[in-house]
Amino acid sequence: MFAVEVRDHIMIAHSLPGEVFGPAQGLHGATFVVDVAFFREELDPDNIVVDIGRATDTLKAILKPLNYANLDAHAPFKGKGATTTEFLSRHIFEEMAKAIKAGDLGPHASGLTKLRVTLNESHVARAWCEADLA
Repeated sequence: MFAVEVRDHIMIAHSLPGEVFGPAQGLHGATFVVDVAFFREELDPDNIVVDIGRATDTLKAILKPLNYANLDAHAPFKGKGATTTEFLSRHIFEEMAKAIKAGDLGPHASGLTKLRVTLNESHVARAWCEADLA
């Protein structure tokens, strides 16, 4: 198995309604370091997992609508529940999977077998969404 990982970050505001979230129920800010790992069984014809430049540009485009946004007011998230770290990792995963399928990461990205999106919310906590690409 081969892998390549790219990184970016976002700064957001949100609140997490529900007793389980304690003080995070109130509006607060967060900075997430976002890592996306691309996996494949064999290297592509160019001897790479995925074009790092295209992967970086695609991640930046996916994160742009979230950066400096109040997620409580972000229309695509209305009615979807709390915008937890896990929720955001799944959202970014789904957007990246769509981009791969659309060919945004190049013609050989269709050979990717798995994707992992990790959101690091501090130096002691992170969450991720990881799954095979169908």
